[in-house]
Amino acid sequence: MVSSAHEAMHHIFRDDPGLFARVLPKAGIPFPEPAAIQPLDTDLTEIRPLARRVDTLFRVDTAEDGGFLLAVEAQGKPDPDKPNSWTYYLAHLYAKYQLPPILLVVCRDKATASWAAEPVRVGLPVHTSMAVFPLVLGPGNVPAVTDPDEATEDLALAVFSALAHAKDPGLPAILDALAAAVANTGGETAQRWAEFTEVGLGDIPARALWRQLMATYTPRFPGSGTLIEETLIKGEAEGRAKGRAEDILRVLDRRGIEVSEPVRERVTSCTDLEVLGIWLDRSLVASKVEELFAGE
Repeated sequence: MVSSAHEAMHHIFRDDPGLFARVLPKAGIPFPEPAAIQPLDTDLTEIRPLARRVDTLFRVDTAEDGGFLLAVEAQGKPDPDKPNSWTYYLAHLYAKYQLPPILLVVCRDKATASWAAEPVRVGLPVHTSMAVFPLVLGPGNVPAVTDPDEATEDLALAVFSALAHAKDPGLPAILDALAAAVANTGGETAQRWAEFTEVGLGDIPARALWRQLMATYTPRFPGSGTLIEETLIKGEAEGRAKGRAEDILRVLDRRGIEVSEPVRERVTSCTDLEVLGIWLDRSLVASKVEELFAGE
């Protein structure tokens, strides 16, 4: 389950593993076309109690260049400890799988992306024993998808564009195009990406805009607290209240108890399930309709 903006930045590649091969060329980074993509265990812990986990990991097979490993890391801010971890990830992956590893770092702001793109060199000033050159995707090279037709053609790419530009002033235009694409697509796929977008945006002002745009869609991630989820829960509660009110009126009708129009309106307009439950219990034994509301 995606529960944060950090998770969304790399989890989107789990939801659509081929996304990296589509977005890298658009960012000006040539890359071979994958023939097959296989998710791998992200736990890189060795026998010694030193826990290290990469965010997302794939084995990618290509028709011409053989296979390679793709490690995806979401980075929210510069972290002086990360270069050491990245060096370890790649060395360990190469030793374990005997395949060339590629590190892809995804960022939401230009400063972090610029920091992440710096090569990591291990060795002495006179000799580099190991060097790591991360591939970086961020607002500086991920295209801003502001055309609804383009967003409709590739919803995953449009969502990633919104997440990559989450801190840019031009984000509202991206969200407008994405909202139109979601409406054009419809169905479970649109609902899934709409929910993913809201969770992925995190706690920023633009999330309120997205909540307004997506108020009619159902949620993907229960417990995420998004407006999409709140809308569904509210609809379910309203449906249960309506059904319980109909049960009360049906019981009274079957028992031959006359119900006035004001009483009927009072019952059908109530949305409190607890109160409706009390009225339903009373409707089974009441001798007149006023007994439903006794003590209120």
